[in-house]
Amino acid sequence: MIGLNVFFWFMVILFAIIGSMRGWAKELLVSFSVILGMFMITVLEEFAPFIQNLLAGDSASALFWLRIAILTALVFFGYQGPNITKLAATNKFNREKFQDALLGIFLGAINVYLCFGALLFYLNAAQYAPLKFIIAPDAMTPQGAAVLKLIELLPPQWLITPRIYFAVAIAFAFVLVVFL
Repeated sequence: MIGLNVFFWFMVILFAIIGSMRGWAKELLVSFSVILGMFMITVLEEFAPFIQNLLAGDSASALFWLRIAILTALVFFGYQGPNITKLAATNKFNREKFQDALLGIFLGAINVYLCFGALLFYLNAAQYAPLKFIIAPDAMTPQGAAVLKLIELLPPQWLITPRIYFAVAIAFAFVLVVFL
């Protein structure tokens, strides 16, 4: 059995290595896709009547799967976007220098913090009911206390309204300036 915080840091290291191989430009698109996913989740939860009804009911599991489906779809397209032929032909995603790999390490780690952090946060919000094989952390144990402390630092905890709106605006401005 492995603690969620240990698994989290293992994933950070693994995706930092992957980020170095992919380069900063590809990793930046994934970061922006996660931010867009959290934005879509926030907008749906605040303004969509269907989602508000789902929130009013006792269906934390359904809300968890909806959040994860949105986030997974956008992260998938964020990772696959640079492989699309028209985008790949622009050569903006080529990793050319050592600095690209170093920035890729940093952005790969940030991506895991955003992706896996959101997953862990949403799983905690659903009280670990959707995934029966994951045991909820016990605050009385050092391992459980570390997980609960980590959950307080995850992106959905602090990337809330209105901060998410500013994050999306900055992300799209960056895409327009750098990639187009």
